[in-house]
Amino acid sequence: MTGIRKGTLIAGDGIGPEVVSATVRVLEATGVVIEWEAEVAGAMAIALEGTPLPQKTLDSIRTNGLALKGPTTTPIGSGHASINVALRKTLDLYANVRPVKSMPGVKSRYDHVDLVIVRENTEDLYSGLEHIVVPGVVESIKVITEKASTRIAKFAFAYARENGRKRITAVHKANIMKLSDGLFLDCCARVAADYPEIKYDDIIVDNCCMQLVLDPTRFDMLLLENLYGDIVSDLCAGLVGGLGLAPGANIGERGATFEAVHGSAPDIAGMNLANPIALILSGAMLLDYIGENAAGTRVRNAVSSLLMEGKHLPHDLGGSASTSEVAEAIATRLSS
Repeated sequence: MTGIRKGTLIAGDGIGPEVVSATVRVLEATGVVIEWEAEVAGAMAIALEGTPLPQKTLDSIRTNGLALKGPTTTPIGSGHASINVALRKTLDLYANVRPVKSMPGVKSRYDHVDLVIVRENTEDLYSGLEHIVVPGVVESIKVITEKASTRIAKFAFAYARENGRKRITAVHKANIMKLSDGLFLDCCARVAADYPEIKYDDIIVDNCCMQLVLDPTRFDMLLLENLYGDIVSDLCAGLVGGLGLAPGANIGERGATFEAVHGSAPDIAGMNLANPIALILSGAMLLDYIGENAAGTRVRNAVSSLLMEGKHLPHDLGGSASTSEVAEAIATRLSS
């Protein structure tokens, strides 16, 4: 056991409190001590604080440099902006990291998938710059900068070097968006030149999606702008069993938040039915981030053991175990 680390804990909306509680239980079972500071965001924050993203929550994450977050609800077409997007932009969590790996015992069309998706998190169409030109015509502005593109490329290549990855493929639409995506590609190529041991190539995003469905094992790491990264990472989650198994991290220069990428599933909120594995695997990434790599590996191994055994599986994976039962089964493996 190492010293106590402080972190911000955001329960979120819908199933968020249940999967967050399950993840905390598993992290505690590793023996790594994290002192959690509970804060709110999303619909719960509106009810309690009158705003979806209170300043107190932001200050806590800035101070601790570490957060575990449950899913939050984003209204469609109206209402408040995405909490996830706001957090990433406000705290400059510029790198979204999504590992996608085949899991034992999980039925899928593919075996031996082992991808890492690195997505730029702060600009592109997610800059939120929209306006009405005339009634019936809306303009959304895509922002791509040399600074952000170079920064995310450096992150991806450094990650590849540190984690033994051999190849990075930049994903783009530079055949159509020659200036914006062209700039992104130029930045990626310049950074690639500083990492000669890592193979670099690029692919048009529509072809990338087709190739992923045909044979996802042909890719190692994918490097993408914000919108493409959002879409492609969810596609890749579907290759290995769905969003219930897809962890995620948002990393910046001065901190990181860890979250599952699935929604808040209000239809099953409070019923103890949600699959907590995606957030538990995000918790393993959190352990890696704070230097507790051995504990992170133990969590991933415990999850693999659970899935391989086929008992205590959550409902979306064909089992009947509750959220808390899944967490307890994983925690028991860690404790023993």
